[in-house]
Amino acid sequence: MTEARTNLAFGKKRKQHVLILASGEKVRHVTIRPLLVIPTLLIILVMSLGFIGSTAYLVFRDDMLGAMIARQSRMQKDYEDRIAALRSQVDQITSRQLIDQQAVEKKVETLLAQQNALSSRHGRANELLNEEDTRSAPDEQSVTPSANAFAPQKKASLSGGASAIDRALRGPEKGSTLKGSLTYSDTRDAVSGRALTRMLVSLNRIESDQFGRIASLTIGAKSRADAMADIIRSTGLKIDDKADDAVGGPFVEASTNPFQASLADLDSALDRLETVRGTAERLPLGNPAPGRDITSRFGNRMDPFLGRPALHTGIDFRAETGADVRATGAGTVSFAGYSGGYGNMVEVDHGKGVTTRYGHLSQILVRTGEKIELSDVIGKAGSTGRSTGPHVHYEVRLNDEAVDPMRFLVAGTELKTYLQ
Repeated sequence: MTEARTNLAFGKKRKQHVLILASGEKVRHVTIRPLLVIPTLLIILVMSLGFIGSTAYLVFRDDMLGAMIARQSRMQKDYEDRIAALRSQVDQITSRQLIDQQAVEKKVETLLAQQNALSSRHGRANELLNEEDTRSAPDEQSVTPSANAFAPQKKASLSGGASAIDRALRGPEKGSTLKGSLTYSDTRDAVSGRALTRMLVSLNRIESDQFGRIASLTIGAKSRADAMADIIRSTGLKIDDKADDAVGGPFVEASTNPFQASLADLDSALDRLETVRGTAERLPLGNPAPGRDITSRFGNRMDPFLGRPALHTGIDFRAETGADVRATGAGTVSFAGYSGGYGNMVEVDHGKGVTTRYGHLSQILVRTGEKIELSDVIGKAGSTGRSTGPHVHYEVRLNDEAVDPMRFLVAGTELKTYLQ
């Protein structure tokens, strides 16, 4: 009855298991309580799982490490390849920039050299034309003054347009500079290869224009000198317009600079033109009695006093007593006084064997040895000497031989267009 109550109060009592361990003579008893079985099994299970996991980790660790190492190697190689590609691109860009910079600097050097050449040419051309201006300065006392054969506008055009050179070399106003090595700007107007190429093309155009204008001036000077020389020769005067002085010196190779050669041609043409013009200016090409009619020409005629054929050595102009008689060219008075049939006469030496005589004057206004210019009044018309009435007797003599003055009057009319 008591055992039954115990079971009802505390439940059925589980039996304990006894584990007997015998080793030789020793016997051990180990009592296994039911409450310790489950924790013991759990511990054994955990240890088993840990052992299995450790074993699996040790088994698969090498494969995992190898895969990780291989992956890292691939990633590193990819990064290295990308870095190498970027470096290659950077090297290419740097090389291209260096090449472009060298090309640009070379073009800049070419531009500066061409600018200096154009500037020096500009100065040399201006020297030539300034010399021409000085040579062609008009005489205030001249009736037919020599005007400059090369007008200022031609001088300006010959210079090739200094402002155009400056604009071409200045290039874009914003951005880069052209000193030493080229510096680049972030602006769109920075100097580039195309801009420099346009500048070179512009300077080449200016240079070509200079050559063309110099050649045009040279041809014009030569043609003008040839025409004037032909007109002067038509008077019977031998004009020596080409240098024939003795020359010499060591042999030196000629300059291969085409611009210098063209300037030398222009200089030579201008010198020859100046020689011809100087000769023309010294010749008696004017009219001793402007606006007066000719009453008797050069050549054979009936002598008014003897009534038989005689050579008239000059031209007679109708003029009242006291009318002005003007010198027909610059020169030196070689005679001024009374001379037989000429009456009161003035003789002027113009050089190169050319002299002029003015006869039958009522009054002489110059003295022997006096320098006179074209159109100077040298006396007054009259009827002194062998004369039938007041008029102006005008003679032109070449090496003391009378020649037809009409040659010089006609030549003066033709040359007037070249001297103006």
